[in-house]
Amino acid sequence: MATADKVIPVPIEDEMKKSYLSYAMSVIASRALPDARDGLKPVHRRILYSMREQGFTPDKPFRKCAASVGEVMKSYHPHGDSSIYDALVRMAQPFNMRYTLIDGHGNFGSVDGDPPAAMRYTEARLAKIAMELLEDLDKDTVDWQDNFDASTQEPKVLPARLPNLLLNGSAGIAVGMATNIPPHNLGELVDGIVRLIDDPELDDEELFRIVPAPDFPTGGLILGAEGAREAYRTGRGSVTMRSRTNIEELRSNKSAIIVTEIPYQVNKTRLIEQIADLVKNKRIQGITDLRDESDRKGMRIMIELSASARPQVILNQLYKHTQLQQNFNIINLALVDGEPRVLTLRQCLDIYLKHRREVVRRRCMYELEKARRRAHILEGLLRALDHLDEIITLIRASASPDEARGGLISQFAFSEEQANAILDMRLQRLTGLERNRLAEEHKEVQTYIEYLEGLLADERRILGVIKDELAEIRRKYSDPRRSEIVAGESSFNVEDLIPPQDIFVSVSHAGYVKRMPVETYKAQRRGGKGITGAGLKEEDFLEHIFVTNTHHHVMFITSRARAYRLKGWEIPEASRQSKGTALVNKLDIEPGEKTMAVIPIADFEADQYLFMATKLGYVKKTALAEFTNLRRAGLIALTLEDGDELVSVRLTTGKDEIVMITRKGLSIRFPESTVRAMGRSARGVHGIKLREDDEVVSMETISAGATDIDLLVVTENGFGKRTGLDEYRRQGRGGFGLRTINVQERNGHVVSARILKPNDDLIICTEEGIVIRLEAEGISVQGRITRGVTLIRLNEGDRVSSVAVLPGEEESGEPGAPPSGVGDTEMQTSADDEDEHEAGEVAEVSDEPPLEGSETE
Repeated sequence: MATADKVIPVPIEDEMKKSYLSYAMSVIASRALPDARDGLKPVHRRILYSMREQGFTPDKPFRKCAASVGEVMKSYHPHGDSSIYDALVRMAQPFNMRYTLIDGHGNFGSVDGDPPAAMRYTEARLAKIAMELLEDLDKDTVDWQDNFDASTQEPKVLPARLPNLLLNGSAGIAVGMATNIPPHNLGELVDGIVRLIDDPELDDEELFRIVPAPDFPTGGLILGAEGAREAYRTGRGSVTMRSRTNIEELRSNKSAIIVTEIPYQVNKTRLIEQIADLVKNKRIQGITDLRDESDRKGMRIMIELSASARPQVILNQLYKHTQLQQNFNIINLALVDGEPRVLTLRQCLDIYLKHRREVVRRRCMYELEKARRRAHILEGLLRALDHLDEIITLIRASASPDEARGGLISQFAFSEEQANAILDMRLQRLTGLERNRLAEEHKEVQTYIEYLEGLLADERRILGVIKDELAEIRRKYSDPRRSEIVAGESSFNVEDLIPPQDIFVSVSHAGYVKRMPVETYKAQRRGGKGITGAGLKEEDFLEHIFVTNTHHHVMFITSRARAYRLKGWEIPEASRQSKGTALVNKLDIEPGEKTMAVIPIADFEADQYLFMATKLGYVKKTALAEFTNLRRAGLIALTLEDGDELVSVRLTTGKDEIVMITRKGLSIRFPESTVRAMGRSARGVHGIKLREDDEVVSMETISAGATDIDLLVVTENGFGKRTGLDEYRRQGRGGFGLRTINVQERNGHVVSARILKPNDDLIICTEEGIVIRLEAEGISVQGRITRGVTLIRLNEGDRVSSVAVLPGEEESGEPGAPPSGVGDTEMQTSADDEDEHEAGEVAEVSDEPPLEGSETE
């Protein structure tokens, strides 16, 4: 029982303040917040260090997690075993850590929220990347401190060759403050640090282009970069994460929303329950089935829709009401010199870089001292070999090792370390070969000492070492970004992150779109076999192919004459073999709509027109400016008659000439000025009069004053030819036209026609997805009434589906040799084969008269 003289009266207010402040500082500094240098909280640092000390390294077998947890709790972290095990488990979960630091073996939980197995069942060891955090720990690179009972020591911070604070992020709640740092991509962080080393005054905007946004381990989409940039500028911000989804066509005109990636830290099971509750409560209508089809290959949640449901509308409702779209609130709070600070991106990287400079400097000093000691020993051994007989005599005459050591020090002026090394020297060192080895080692050590002294004397060389180490880290561990940055509702700067690049865009008949670098296809000589251009379904084929730029617009005009648009960079990039992404995932296309025309446009405000041609021979010209305010739901482009559809849309200047080509090989050329500009909803006027069972397949424009250009005609069986435009005289709009190719069973009907210059390249696609790129100069120039030559050798049953032209300034690549057995002889026909119906009368046009003075056949 306490006596009166030991009782100290203290006001309860003062005691509460003092005790709470001590508790708060303990939580802040020792539990909840990471150190800005290595990005680790004390428990994580102690787990990694303890596992290293126990030998649980990547080259050793897995060991029970209970052993790791027990050692951490016994020697370093006097808290509950459950909290230590939870921290260990999180470092092993690939859906929580962008780069896992623990290699787990067993049940470590799942993205469904399943808990891990008990630590007596699971096993773990350090991951290879974790060893980079611990590298050089034994070289006096960091400060050490006593553990909780002063029985051993532990590092205050790890050397951290990785920028782990931003690499894996951190989350924690302290007293009166919280941290929530998202994970990032290693390659981007390394590039950012290297740029700061090269240019310490680097502009923030340039730094944000290098590190544009977080990179979450679960992938998904990030809507805009502005939220991340705000966090990078101030230390606080919000990033909108969205699931990666696709819309797939099912049987009976039904479709399904397929979810393949979900936002970071979202529980998949809870997400599915959310969707089911919304359907059950009828807050979202149109969903007929909901299944989790995830397996070892990846995540797949199928949301099946009714035939009448509009997939994009349902998807938008899911984004609004479920965790398919989620915000990540960024708070870059970390400990700097023991004090909590909210850090900008630049400050995070600067603090890490300062830490690495200190680590490299201390490592150099450690290595230098070690090298100097070794050089001192080698100098003693070499000098001992010079006085070998006297030293042997002295040692033999000595009564004890201590007496011999004293004799060496007193008679030959050796240091104690040198004397000990001489006494420990083996007899084999007395050979001439060993002497040479000692001399060579001494030379190498002296060179290493000079190198280390040079490093310590020059800060720039230390930074060079850091750059080299970061480059090695990047080479070993970097991987592509998982979270794709897409345009957000209020984002205006995403396009700044996209470099201008020429791209090859293809759209298949079934509505799959993709972009690729234009260099994907190298030029071949005509008659080549081509290469596979897309992994398409059996019933699908490429229908639109062209070259544009990532910063240009792409207008899509559908079978229902509605116009939509995307930027080039908004079209998903895919490999050459991929079929691409369904357009319904990018545009609000109604069920049953099919893309009929795809037009690359640099500027909607330009003084240009959209000139459209239909299958039944109608043409129409509309000012491009009328499509400036294209909405997501699209705009009407023209009014179509029953049974008619678009076949071609071109950009014109109002002073061009129009060439229309039909399936049976007829063509007509007339001035664009004979067609007046009309509104978006107008039907148009007659361009060419068609014979029975004929239809328009192509329309091309000829710029005013253009010279040295030909009309290329390609048929369905892979034949084609170039014909000079001077053989196509101008006619009045609405005539039957002239023969442009001799259509026979061997070459087939006309599929497409294109204006071609000598330096252009030609890309031909077939219904089976085969693509060939040809140089225009390799295609024969022939008269109008010839059959053409073989341009592509087709497989049995395959047909040419579409043709595109690459402008002459594009790199054509190295031509490939034509396959053997492919002939290239021109197949010329006689004048007797000319169509007896080539001359035709001028068609009657109800809304505009024919061109005065025009000549018709």
